[in-house]
Amino acid sequence: MDESKLNTLIGRFLNDLGGAFSVPLVQIGEKLGIYEALDQAGPSTARSLASSTGLDERYLREWLCAQVTSNYISYDAETEAFSMSPEQAYILADRNSPFYLAPAFGAAAAFQRNEPQVREAFKTGKGVSWGDQTECLSCAVARFFRPGYQNHLVQAWLPSIKGMTEKLENGARVADVGCGHGITTALMAQAFPNSEFIGLDFHGGSVCEARKHAKTHNLDNLKFEVCLAKELPGTYDLVTTFDCLHDMGDPIGGMKHIRQSLNKGGACMIVEPMAGNSLSENLNPVSRLYYNASTMVCIPTSLAQETGAALGAQAGEERLREVVVEGAGFTSLSRIAETPFNLVLEARV
Repeated sequence: MDESKLNTLIGRFLNDLGGAFSVPLVQIGEKLGIYEALDQAGPSTARSLASSTGLDERYLREWLCAQVTSNYISYDAETEAFSMSPEQAYILADRNSPFYLAPAFGAAAAFQRNEPQVREAFKTGKGVSWGDQTECLSCAVARFFRPGYQNHLVQAWLPSIKGMTEKLENGARVADVGCGHGITTALMAQAFPNSEFIGLDFHGGSVCEARKHAKTHNLDNLKFEVCLAKELPGTYDLVTTFDCLHDMGDPIGGMKHIRQSLNKGGACMIVEPMAGNSLSENLNPVSRLYYNASTMVCIPTSLAQETGAALGAQAGEERLREVVVEGAGFTSLSRIAETPFNLVLEARV
């Protein structure tokens, strides 16, 4: 045994355990608005922050100390004041930031609650349907992906499809397949009031949440329905799938139906987790998140459906091309945009 390698590995494990132990604390900070309060107040003692937030000082002091050890907030030993750097605030206090990562800790908590079912599935090989997983999972996933969609969908991804922005401005029909809580559908409907949008998802609970979300924006060009991708009704100028193709039990069947539902000159935008085409290309922090999420959520969800293709969240562009072009019959599949978390593809008939 190499003692140096052992010590390095122990250090890695201790760092990971610190992150795991931080999950509930970050959730507390997010839900109680502590990060925003500290960012707005500037350097603050535990007492002054407790006074301004109305929170218990003793609990808050311990929480602040834990956050400092994680480097999630900063501390000045001379003044005993806590604060947030611009970088820390960008990740934990700015809910409109594309790198607002606090919701990811909520997803981690949801994965943990799902552990008994997935552990059993390891022994049976069966799936765990989306509706049978922990009830907070769909909310956590929606909140995790929202910052990326909010900062890129209308501003960058849709304009990357040639002529699509003009179509949407003039009035087009759009189907958002696997819409979840409808965040993407609502963003598009808000940006393009002359177009008609329908969000579809196979999970009734998510569709209910999507309808509630839409009501808060008073959007009359938007509706939601419970529907499988293979049952998509009508024809469309644009069909979108956001981080759901790899969750489908029969992605080829779903994409075949989407292809048949496109009007002449129409396109399908497919957004999937960023991934290379092999494990060796995916040895990085983002893929680490996605492989873990895929084990706990994506693979069980797919295996609970129809053919159970189980693509996984790290399928990669080559495997997606096999599904979309070779399997479903689209003429082309091209990468039109990307972020550290997202792979954005355009499929044409």
